[in-house]
Amino acid sequence: MHAMVIDDSRAMRLILRRIVTQLGFEVHEAGNGREALELLEKMDEPPTVALIDWNMPEMNGLEFVTAVRSQERYRQITLMMVTTESEHGQIVRALAAGAHEYVIKPFTPEAITEKLALLGLVPSGTMS
Repeated sequence: MHAMVIDDSRAMRLILRRIVTQLGFEVHEAGNGREALELLEKMDEPPTVALIDWNMPEMNGLEFVTAVRSQERYRQITLMMVTTESEHGQIVRALAAGAHEYVIKPFTPEAITEKLALLGLVPSGTMS
């Protein structure tokens, strides 16, 4: 399985990469939504899941979710926001745009694993 980590923070990409790699994913990284879309275009097969920050330059996470959801070939990608945006209205906007899950930073590796398990992407109880 493939995961895409989209965040303008190199440190955050590294943290998320480590978590999902331990869960058996191969990971691709992008520094913003536009870079992620360009990466998607080059991939033979889209990733199973994308973990997306909201606040990024060039194309933010919400714009990325909207762009991905507008293209039939990317509809099967599970989209999970991983962001500091904690206001209820923002969460509703992201889910309405097509995100499947929402994790608020700071998070624990267990929180990411739990959400991926909820989405059926990893077996529950993978990390203890």
